[in-house]
Amino acid sequence: MGYAAKDYSHLIGMEGFSETLLKNHFTLYEGYVANTNRLLDTLAEMVREGKIGTPEYAELKRRTGFEFNGMRLHEYYFENLGGKEPINRSGKLGNKLVEDFGSIENWEADFRSTGSMRGIGWAILYQDNLTGKLMNQWINEHETGHLAGCISILVMDVFEHAFMIDYGLKRADYIAAFFKNIRWDVVEGRLK
Repeated sequence: MGYAAKDYSHLIGMEGFSETLLKNHFTLYEGYVANTNRLLDTLAEMVREGKIGTPEYAELKRRTGFEFNGMRLHEYYFENLGGKEPINRSGKLGNKLVEDFGSIENWEADFRSTGSMRGIGWAILYQDNLTGKLMNQWINEHETGHLAGCISILVMDVFEHAFMIDYGLKRADYIAAFFKNIRWDVVEGRLK
């Protein structure tokens, strides 16, 4: 059973994100879903045919991490967008951010700074599955830099396709728009 692309068209009209940008981004995401399915089908066929010791098999296995994570990270990203309410400062997430970063403002400054780093990738607020500690992390590409055993709590795409149509090189303006649209209830729901 393959993966199906989810419909995020309800995000069209979101402040700070043009319809053109969002539709292009949805199309890119749909490509990750299609490529994930294609790779998984091809790999399963190679297993059935006994071609698992080949360089082609190895390269497709490596590529699967890129495509699958591209699919899943976009789902987390789109699902934590579309909000209009501020973070509940006295809620579970607000309290945890204060506990681990000293204040919500400290966390936000660190997250924005992480997302502003030069390069392409993702800024992700993770929760360590073993200790519960929250950490902001930069992810290169889709499959490089993830913290093992950690749960993605808040995901921000900082590849150029996420902002250049609307903001050109002004990544900080995109990040400001991102923060105005976070669905804090979804983010808090990911917290363990």
